[in-house]
Amino acid sequence: MGFTSMTLTKPRMKTAITILAALSVLSGCSMFRKDDADTSDRVRGPRGAQEACMARAMYFESNRSSRDGMIAVGTVVMNRVNSPDFPNTVCKVVGQKNQFAPGIMRKPMNDSGLPLVLEAASAVMHGERHPLVQNARFFHVAGHTFPYDNMHYVVTAGGNAFYEKRKSNLVTQPVPLAPTEGITPVR
Repeated sequence: MGFTSMTLTKPRMKTAITILAALSVLSGCSMFRKDDADTSDRVRGPRGAQEACMARAMYFESNRSSRDGMIAVGTVVMNRVNSPDFPNTVCKVVGQKNQFAPGIMRKPMNDSGLPLVLEAASAVMHGERHPLVQNARFFHVAGHTFPYDNMHYVVTAGGNAFYEKRKSNLVTQPVPLAPTEGITPVR
């Protein structure tokens, strides 16, 4: 059956839009002109560039291990966006050199967990936050330790330990807290 003879019923249209949305995220922010990925008010395709960049951060940083971990990563991204110490758009924060996984903006995303990633990215972009991340703007792989005395850990989720940087010698939790997978996020 050729495309011209195919009737686009409401269910088929919804399926086509879903496929196009997934393809836009799978192709990453490279589907946009270079300046589009850095501009929060421009949208290309079925999803905005900022949401696609958020999905990429969650996909590559939370190991798609849990929605809880993805929301925690997204909360850190948004905390950075809202901080004067970091760029002011999701794509600029996620694309910032040496801050997130190597190749985060160009590696392919092709996994059965992608629908959960897309849903979590949309939720964070619409205001959902992980309640225990609070103001944390940093995280690292859980289980790693560092000799710094300014890391105040707030939660471990999705394989990452999330922390705030505080003044020296004021560390209140020198090791990551126990995981909190499956908590109810704040909207």
